[in-house]
Amino acid sequence: MNKRKGIFTLFFIIGLVLSQWVNGQITAPGSDASDQTNYPTFPDTDDIFIFCTTSQGENTGVLRATTQLTGTKTFLWELYNTQTAAFEFYFSESGEGQTSEIAGLTDGCYRSTITQGATSEISRSWVFNNWTVSSGFVSDSNCESFKLNGEFQTAELKYYDLSDNTELEVFKDVKVQWKDGDEIIAAVINPQIYNPPAADTDYTLRVYDKFDCEGTARVTYESVVTEAMFSVEAKWLPNSGRNYTGEAPLEVNFINESENGDPGQYEWFFFRDLDDIKQEGENSEGPIDSIMIVAYDDNPVYTYENSGTYMVKLVSKKTSDTETGLLACTDTFYLDDYIIADTSWIQVPNVFTPNGDGTNEEFVVLFSSMKTIKIAIFNRWGKRIHYWKSDDVRGFEGTWQETVWDGRLMGGRFASPGVYYYTAVGEGRDGKKRRKGGFFHLFRGKD
Repeated sequence: MNKRKGIFTLFFIIGLVLSQWVNGQITAPGSDASDQTNYPTFPDTDDIFIFCTTSQGENTGVLRATTQLTGTKTFLWELYNTQTAAFEFYFSESGEGQTSEIAGLTDGCYRSTITQGATSEISRSWVFNNWTVSSGFVSDSNCESFKLNGEFQTAELKYYDLSDNTELEVFKDVKVQWKDGDEIIAAVINPQIYNPPAADTDYTLRVYDKFDCEGTARVTYESVVTEAMFSVEAKWLPNSGRNYTGEAPLEVNFINESENGDPGQYEWFFFRDLDDIKQEGENSEGPIDSIMIVAYDDNPVYTYENSGTYMVKLVSKKTSDTETGLLACTDTFYLDDYIIADTSWIQVPNVFTPNGDGTNEEFVVLFSSMKTIKIAIFNRWGKRIHYWKSDDVRGFEGTWQETVWDGRLMGGRFASPGVYYYTAVGEGRDGKKRRKGGFFHLFRGKD
């Protein structure tokens, strides 16, 4: 053989080998992931195809051999026997097709030999049905915490060096997650969960690997705790600049919004006026009783008779029958701001115009948080022409207003325009004496 012919033959052989490597190959339709072997001795590298399954014994592996050869050919499939360290017959078919597919495969190494005359194309691939089964349960449930316990089994993906049959394992990098809905709350198998929720809650244990194969289990935590919460409703003063400000006497509805509490087991603590507590504390070296009253209604209604600044707290209770006996858990909630029964005041206009135009037709006295009040009007000669009093002012909406005078005298006759005098005296629900007095003008056109 001359040198030129030898070089041509060498390139032909190399090209033939490359052609066989490119044209004869195995794929795995429907596989979830792939990896490659890391044989210590065997010189080649083979593909590893991963099929995620839901349980042990579920065989979903599929392999497809493909060739560029045309015409009639034979597809021979063999399976590696780890006991004999040899490939053994698995399946064979002949035809003109360019693919052959085998399905329902168990774990192992499959070899495809495509033969047409003197031409053979050989390729290999490992198949693994990768499963993980997980389960879980709750233990050590108490008022402060509980424990999530997880267990799992997962497939061992073992393959073998095809030269010396050394056992090897595919690294899966198995990890765990505990989830509350979409939120990951732990990445360890047995986490301790603090601040338990007040509602029964489903947690999901997810065990997964680098191939995104996973096994999940749902665990239900049955709550033994309660969460105290409430809101308040009253006739609050508009534009007071505070959340909860109203006139005294101030009737407040307390709306219990606690979760998982036992009905009839709520305790409401109504504190004394903040200023009274501070003043008593300054004058005493002993402990101060800051509680005004304790109520046991589920949704109490309380009336603050006197002006002041008040705090309220709610204690919710939950009793559960557990494996270790009765367990009683409590939770406390304070209102997010003080309830303020406003201080007292009186406001009197200096003019009114009872002329029939619909505006400012009546002489109206405004007052807030008054306990008692007396209002009198006098004409220019000092004769009292109107009088109103109350020894227990209550039941109003917003600031109380009293129509003191409509501009008519006894008998229905209109009073003459001019200057009149008023007095307004009383005691506020803040304990202060309030007094107002002065002149006002009555304007009106001709009768």
